[in-house]
Amino acid sequence: MDYVSALIPPVVMAVAFTALIVTMVKSQGGANKSKEDAAVDAALAARTEAEGPAPERETA
Repeated sequence: MDYVSALIPPVVMAVAFTALIVTMVKSQGGANKSKEDAAVDAALAARTEAEGPAPERETA
């Protein structure tokens, strides 16, 4: 019976990991893709504005 108690934690973790990956794959693209893209674009624009203009580099 010790082998059953030794196998339960890895099996539970494997099932949880599989469920996490499936959820991540299902949430990619689809109807939410444009909303996610817009959120990322807004965050990048806000970060760019907060940092100010990039300094110009000299090319030699």
